[in-house]
Amino acid sequence: MTNHERHLFHGTAPALVTPFTADGALDEPAFRLLIDDQIGGGVEALVVLGTTGENPTVTHDERRRLVELSIAHTDRRVPVIIGAGTNNTAESVRFAREAAAAGADGLLVVGPYYNKPTPAGLIAHVSAIADAADTPIIVYNVPGRTGSNITADTLLAIAERVSSVVGVKEASGNLAQISDILHHRPTHLAVYAGDDEMALPLIALGAEGVISVISNAVPAPFSDMIRAGLAGDYPRARALHFRLLDAMRACFIESNPVPVKTALANAGKMTAHVRLPLVGLQESNRAQVIKAFSPFMDR
Repeated sequence: MTNHERHLFHGTAPALVTPFTADGALDEPAFRLLIDDQIGGGVEALVVLGTTGENPTVTHDERRRLVELSIAHTDRRVPVIIGAGTNNTAESVRFAREAAAAGADGLLVVGPYYNKPTPAGLIAHVSAIADAADTPIIVYNVPGRTGSNITADTLLAIAERVSSVVGVKEASGNLAQISDILHHRPTHLAVYAGDDEMALPLIALGAEGVISVISNAVPAPFSDMIRAGLAGDYPRARALHFRLLDAMRACFIESNPVPVKTALANAGKMTAHVRLPLVGLQESNRAQVIKAFSPFMDR
């Protein structure tokens, strides 16, 4: 196996929303439909139980069911990456073991939030998860949510010391930091954009793809854009980027995943229900989201 073959995917991996019924229960038929729509739209992998999947409010029993359901329904059509990171290392280890035992192709491990660990603590946290589950790991840096940035130096140290770390989802929005990672990374470390609007610029710098929010609602045009960028067809990729730009920005008009769930509900794919402390979109923002997605959504 070459270093590049260790990459879990090249292209688009939607960070799947978790569909709920109107009364707040898991909506398994909608989740199966979402998986099929994503694969049919051309994505190269799936991420389950990330931030977009509202993982802080999913119970342990629901988590196990979503892991089991996503892996079984995907049926090896694309890799399935499970969000296993929390701010409690022991709990993250437990989630990692459960995902590995269920057959996950990879783990997404977010930087611990609230605790604000030192670089040594981050390395020890990821190492403990890696020791517990023989499964490739993508580290997730999203300081806007965690309150703690994983610097380029720390990320590169993690990749050097923890052999099962094969990628990073970089959502810092710091182009200088991401450029440093891309410039100095070992060949086995894939870099995935963590912001849809940053995906094409990062691909131009050598990134392997994106873990996406917008793909939940428009997998075909978005994954087409990413493939065009990876193939070096920048005129086509740029045209798709600008066509999708309003919708990419609309996904963050309020806290993710509220806007993209609203777009999916408008298309009849699921309810827009989110769990507290998230609430539905303000009506004025809802109109903007529907308008931004209307060119792509069929009813």
